[in-house]
This record gives sequence, C-alpha cells and structure tokens, in this order.
Amino acid sequence: MSDRPSKSRLLNRFFTGVTEHAFYVHLGVADPPLVDYVAELLTRFCRHDQLFQVRSSNGRRLNQVVEMMQEARSRVGEAQREVHRHIGDFTLFWTGLYPEAVEKFRDTGKPDSLIDYRAQGKKAYEVASQIPASQEKVGAGLLARLSHEFELCAYGLGEVRREWERREGPDGLMPLWIN
Repeated sequence: MSDRPSKSRLLNRFFTGVTEHAFYVHLGVADPPLVDYVAELLTRFCRHDQLFQVRSSNGRRLNQVVEMMQEARSRVGEAQREVHRHIGDFTLFWTGLYPEAVEKFRDTGKPDSLIDYRAQGKKAYEVASQIPASQEKVGAGLLARLSHEFELCAYGLGEVRREWERREGPDGLMPLWIN
C-alpha cells in the first residue's frame, strides 16, 4: 500500500493552495469557510458528472441554468435547496473561471442565452440559504455570504485561474498531474 496521496487529494491540495493565495493575498478576503467552499467547488467540478449533476424527473442531465431553475421549482425542501445551491455553484464556476464561455453561451440561441448568470447565481444562493435543511452540508449563513459576495468570489476565481495558468508547465499540464 502506497503512502502517496490520491490524485483527487493532490488536486484538492492544489486548489486549496491557489484559492487561499488568490483570496487572502490578492483580494484580502479572510473568510476561511468561504475560501474553503470555493476550493472544494473547484475540486468537485473537476468531475463532469458533478458539474452536470442535476437531472430532470425522467433522469435527463440538465446543462442549462434555465432548465435547472425549472427543476428546482418542481422540488421541495432539501432537494429544492440542493438544486438552488448547485445553480449558484454552476454559475459561479462559469462566471469566475470561464467568463468567455458565458459570453459564448449568449450566442447559442439556447435558453441560457437570455439570462444573466451572475444575477441567477446570487438569487439561487439566496433562495438556498432560506430553505431549512435537517443536516446542512453547507450552512445557511455561508450560502447567504456566497449570494452577497458573488461578484467578489467570481473575481477571486479569475485570480485562481490566472495563478494556475502561471504555474502550468511548458506542455500545458500542471506539475501536480505528472506521475
């Protein structure tokens, strides 16, 4: 049995480090729960199935925020809270890390071309913060802060992207992923 950390654990360490650096050093944001949440979001969304985890009632994967919003309205309680939280996470991820992709979404003619990802993300986190949960994976206070600090978090994710791009090797790969 090897003592080497798994690739997932290494990835989490990397994202935690660059997120802390971006938020603490570049932005002066000293909010460990918020920064930890953003780092965990990055690690989680490295998996395609997590990025597109919301499914319709018939099992179809939803990849449009508009569809996710409709699905959230069809759910109740904690299930509704989780869809709203995911909408917040999804929109934060795209607006922060890949704003150029969000602009391309506008040119597709699909339903998301008509919405403002930032406004929908802020609203989704706010709604999620107001839905009680028996065992909160993420506290209501943190979700409310994500709503109120959405733009700051999106900017921080842009700093995270710049930092990891700065660290890329000549082959475009992170030294972390080289075996």
